[in-house]
Amino acid sequence: MAEAEAHRYKNQVVVITGGASGIGYGILKTFVEHGAKVVFCDIKEKDGLSAEASLNEMGPGQCKYIFCDVSNENQIKFVIDTAVETYGQLDCLINNAGTHPPHLPIDRFSAADFHQIMDINVFSFFSACKFALPHLRKTQGNIINNCSLVADIGQHHAVTYVSSKGAILSMTKALAIDEACHNVRVNSFSPSNIFTPMWEKAALASPDYDAAIKTGRDSQVLGRFGTLEEVGLVCLFLAADATFCTGININVSGGAELDYGKKSRLDSE
Repeated sequence: MAEAEAHRYKNQVVVITGGASGIGYGILKTFVEHGAKVVFCDIKEKDGLSAEASLNEMGPGQCKYIFCDVSNENQIKFVIDTAVETYGQLDCLINNAGTHPPHLPIDRFSAADFHQIMDINVFSFFSACKFALPHLRKTQGNIINNCSLVADIGQHHAVTYVSSKGAILSMTKALAIDEACHNVRVNSFSPSNIFTPMWEKAALASPDYDAAIKTGRDSQVLGRFGTLEEVGLVCLFLAADATFCTGININVSGGAELDYGKKSRLDSE
């Protein structure tokens, strides 16, 4: 691999929320491998410190971990400010932090439950964008939002989660319009079943691990889970290469949204 290809985001400064594990870690690893200077935050301090140590040893880029509860806008502001103070600029914000509650019908959720998921999945994106944009306008940088395939196709017993991801899809398009005058691009990506530690934990907690894995795998027409590396490369494309793309959403889905299937709910609750 040529050096230019190996270091596609060399010395660019990136902030990633929720970067200590799962999809966020896959994105973080990809950007460090391609030479970026990354400040990432997460509520999982042990995982964050471990990722910081291992990725800095690996290089060629570098990263700095900050503990952050993304529902707290002052803590998000601190993350953005730290990135700019440490590296002198900001080129890319990747809003990745999020949560998925248990699958339940809407009347099993309280108003407080709904507020909590919106605080994490939507308000944190709003806050990070608000604090990052004054810096991104100077560098003509970009924002990448982690949406979800279910924002388009829905999901059984997941009204609160789907609502939060639908908001991110709309926010991405609206912000892309507003920031075009500053040459700041705003895009999103929508994963389907990516094999993360969270996915495996859910499968282990199910009555039949093998059946759960098969269901997740078979939801994609490609017949497999996506990988963390594949999601990271999509984000790298949006940041480094997709310079004439704004307001778009890329499905990282293995074709999960394609074709007919048994979808009747008449025999289920």
